[in-house]
Amino acid sequence: MRTWWPKGLTRYLLRHPSGILPVMLAGWRLRRSAWWRRTPFLPLPDPAYWAFRLSTVAGREGVLEPRAVVEAARWAQRQPVKG
Repeated sequence: MRTWWPKGLTRYLLRHPSGILPVMLAGWRLRRSAWWRRTPFLPLPDPAYWAFRLSTVAGREGVLEPRAVVEAARWAQRQPVKG
């Protein structure tokens, strides 16, 4: 099971394509460091970091609603990038 991709998010994004770019950019910001050095060679978040973020956002159940994911991604897009 892919714990990093919320259930129903793909369907939601197909119905609301304006959310695709913000979700992609938010995912890029969450990628693990040096993701190209370890399999799978995808810019996925570190599992421990993702579990922490999921529990702080969604609580013990860890269920993210697709609409909330897109809204959070849009919010993150408006925040300045430090560094």
